[in-house]
Amino acid sequence: MTHTAASSGPGTGRKLLLIGGGHSHVEVLRRFGRHPVADMALTLLSRDRHTPYSGMLPGYVAGHYRWADVHIDLARLARFAGARFIQDTATGLMLEDRTVRCESGYVLPWDRLSLNIGSTPSLEATGAAEHAVAVKPIHRFNDRWLALLARVREGSRRLRIAVVGGGAGGVELLLAMQYRLRRECHALGQDPDRLAFALFTRGRTILPTHPTGVQRRFLHVLAERGIGLHCGTAVSAVDATGLETEDGRHHRADEVVWVTRAGGPEWLCETGLALDSQGFIKVRESLQTVTDPDVFAAGDIASMVRHPREKAGVVAVRQGPPLAANLRRSLTGRPVRAWRPQRHWLALISTGDRYAVASRGWLGFGGRWLWHCKDWIDRRFMRRYRTRDD
Repeated sequence: MTHTAASSGPGTGRKLLLIGGGHSHVEVLRRFGRHPVADMALTLLSRDRHTPYSGMLPGYVAGHYRWADVHIDLARLARFAGARFIQDTATGLMLEDRTVRCESGYVLPWDRLSLNIGSTPSLEATGAAEHAVAVKPIHRFNDRWLALLARVREGSRRLRIAVVGGGAGGVELLLAMQYRLRRECHALGQDPDRLAFALFTRGRTILPTHPTGVQRRFLHVLAERGIGLHCGTAVSAVDATGLETEDGRHHRADEVVWVTRAGGPEWLCETGLALDSQGFIKVRESLQTVTDPDVFAAGDIASMVRHPREKAGVVAVRQGPPLAANLRRSLTGRPVRAWRPQRHWLALISTGDRYAVASRGWLGFGGRWLWHCKDWIDRRFMRRYRTRDD
């Protein structure tokens, strides 16, 4: 049965519907809460009530943060913005009818629409969907991570943990997992060497988008910490005992974490929106889709046609202000403005312990003070989205 949701928020005029609680949309909510648009109904549709901040996920896994420290309460933030919060999942978009269909059967009307729904893991290897866990969605990964922590605490047998993906996300997550799990073994008086770790990547080296100096630093860290590294090794299958690579070798693993490039959800293919080869929504410099100027997209789900950039949380964060400004301009009948992302930005990549490496352009240097800088930046970011009743 299909239900049509009524207008939400103050006024019964223009309807702005935000789909997804990603890093760009939390800034849109904050800005609309501080400076509301008159006669506008604002709605946030999100599968989850809490959205984790990806920049703090490795620190959470390493044990430096609590789960409560690394997520934003979307329902509270929506309330601050005067928005209606609907916890549901979008499954369809009708451009002609100006509606969005939800998993529950609800149909939500809109005059302006913005999508910030992240990406969907591409578990292309045979059996990966059943036997591996993708890092996104993060709440599902967290459930599996907590289960792995419990296995380490309750047992004493040898465990093999494999991470698939040699980008910054995969390397950082693996180092965080190793740091935390070895500390758990030490605390229990167990031998931490009963835990074995390995990284698999189809690329010729790790961190392919970073300077060679940064790559060398992390190659040294992985070797120093006894992590098995398999470069140029694509994973073709995953089963209950481990994973198989395209060269026909089988590698035993008790846990396989998938941190490779992802794509857009399948339902976008039926919307009529122009998508790139990976299923991401093509957008202009204004963050409007190339298909319909009333539909915007930001974060991982957006593919900037004129300024392609790698998928990174920092890009989504920086898209928040121009997205909010252009949504406001579009709603009030003013011309939108172009926004051009930086070609290079400072990336602070942690090594599990309280140490980080800075990477930008051809530069690469590390230090414990950099981890504390990253910690300060991340905590400041999270404070922006804490409402008074948090």
